[in-house]
Amino acid sequence: MDREGEPGSRRDAAGACGAAGDLPGSTPARGRKPAWLKVRPVGGDDYHDVKRLLRRARLHTICEKGACPNRGECFSNRTATFLILGPVCTRACAFCHVDAGRPVALDAGEPRRLAEAVAELKLRFAVVTSVTRDDLPDGGAAHFAATIEALRQRAPGCGVEVLVPDFQGEPAAIARVLAAAPDVFAHNLETVPRLYAAVRPQADYHRSLRVLRQARAWAGASSQRRVKTGVMVGLGETRDEVLAVMQDCAAAGLDIFTLGQYLQPSPAHHPVARWWSPDEFSDLARAGRALGLKWVEAGPLVRSSYHAGAQAAGLAEAEARHGGARAAPGAGEDGA
Repeated sequence: MDREGEPGSRRDAAGACGAAGDLPGSTPARGRKPAWLKVRPVGGDDYHDVKRLLRRARLHTICEKGACPNRGECFSNRTATFLILGPVCTRACAFCHVDAGRPVALDAGEPRRLAEAVAELKLRFAVVTSVTRDDLPDGGAAHFAATIEALRQRAPGCGVEVLVPDFQGEPAAIARVLAAAPDVFAHNLETVPRLYAAVRPQADYHRSLRVLRQARAWAGASSQRRVKTGVMVGLGETRDEVLAVMQDCAAAGLDIFTLGQYLQPSPAHHPVARWWSPDEFSDLARAGRALGLKWVEAGPLVRSSYHAGAQAAGLAEAEARHGGARAAPGAGEDGA
């Protein structure tokens, strides 16, 4: 969601493409998507009810703005990932479908309306993300905190995950969000360091790692506070590069790591270098656990916020079963 420029504008979409992974079974990104990426359309009364609620409450979701392939399933299950700080981003990442350009003014009533929508949906776990707002002195950190606080007041007992931008690495802004005590603090690395110049030119891999390390220090040994990140494959990375990112995340002590297939939102976006197969995702999940990651969710249609509540609950259950602060090496799921 890190983007800059005018709405619809795109940098050179060619980017830098690396070698294919080391396992057989991958598919070059030519022609139709492979069968494992095809999603059955989902609708029904609940789906349309959620859509109406979002419009009535004047709320945005990354499900829609980011063209998530799972949005039909999530809306039909009466859940969504909320997008705050407006629908326009100040950055222009080459993979992201969210509009980029001149951002809108902050909506002071958004936290309250979001919390009321969560209460109406009777959600037990809510995920809140945002566009990047480099135009704001605190990057929108206070708005995130206000949203968490509104959720605590109007939807008590609901778990809260925030998926935040990098706040330009400003420790005070990160601390402002952490002080509001979300259950899960997430910030996505998105891709491997080599591809940042082509895919996330205004972001910095090591700055993002520092954001996650600051959150890890805040979480301490508490099993009530989780730190999470996510990465896409299919942008041109190699298997070894993905493993190196996993190693960095394990060394930083992160709790949850998600891994999914990049899907090109439009011809103007960064091209898909190749389709990673379900077997490759399973292999990477096993490798990540072996490196020491507590919970790895990997699969072609996995997204950071997809089944987020189940990820946090699954990790807690795995740790409880094994009586310690870390889950078993096999914890986590493979698949969409």
